[in-house]
Amino acid sequence: MFVFVVPKLEAGLKELDTLEFAPLNLSELDDDSYEGSFGAGIVSATVRVVVYGHETKSTEIVKHDHGKGNTAKKITASVIENQSVEVDVISGTTYSSKVILKAIQNTTKR
Repeated sequence: MFVFVVPKLEAGLKELDTLEFAPLNLSELDDDSYEGSFGAGIVSATVRVVVYGHETKSTEIVKHDHGKGNTAKKITASVIENQSVEVDVISGTTYSSKVILKAIQNTTKR
């Protein structure tokens, strides 16, 4: 079993190393609550974002599977402050930060 898990884990982490982010398309969204998810390797997240007046008003992490990346949840404050997922990741929780940011980005894909 261990033999099959390691390649999958390595592939997921490699994907996170090359992950790119795009601007949020808030101008195209109605005032509402949107949910998005993303996962790579052993790290995954589902988030709920409230958009009002074409701005991100709040973010909630519905589910977050992580290793030691629990403090990455703080990154949502940067997203709201900057109205962007193109923010600095939290040191020590790089992979979890990236997964949360990508899940937030995925809420705006319609």
